[in-house]
Amino acid sequence: MIISDIISLDRTECAVDCHSKKRIFEVISEIAVKGNPQLDLNDVLSSMLAREKMGSTGIGNGIAIPHGRIEGIEDIVAIIVTSEEPIQFDAIDDKPVDIFFALLVPREQTQEHLQTLSSIAKKLSDKNIVKAIRNAANKDQIILALA
Repeated sequence: MIISDIISLDRTECAVDCHSKKRIFEVISEIAVKGNPQLDLNDVLSSMLAREKMGSTGIGNGIAIPHGRIEGIEDIVAIIVTSEEPIQFDAIDDKPVDIFFALLVPREQTQEHLQTLSSIAKKLSDKNIVKAIRNAANKDQIILALA
C-alpha cells in the first residue's frame, strides 16, 4: 500500500476550527462526500460513528485513524484533517487528537482494509512525518509530508 495513491488535496483540510469528537466526524464526512457523489453523508457519518462505538480509533500521540466500511464504493477513500486545537477523543493514551487520517473502505475488502490501516499507522509512527503534518500551514504541506 502506497499512501500517496489514496490521498488527495480535495480530501485534505488543515487547521479546521472544531471542538468536539462528533463535529470532527461531521467535518470528515462532509469532505468525503464533496467529491464523491456516490457517497451519502449520513451513511459515511453513521459508519464511522458505529466503528468508534466499538472502541476509540485514537492511536496515541495526538493521532486518530477513524474508519468505516461503506457499501457501494470500489476504492478506499482517505480524508486527512488537522484541527486548529487538539480535541478530546478518548485515545488510547488519553491525549487529545489533532491529526485525523480517516478511511472509508469498501464493505467487502477486509484484508485490504487491515493492510491499509497498518500502513497508515506505520507511516504516522514516524515522528518527522507527524511533526511536518503538525507544522503544516496548508493542505499542500500535509500532502507533501505524507508523500
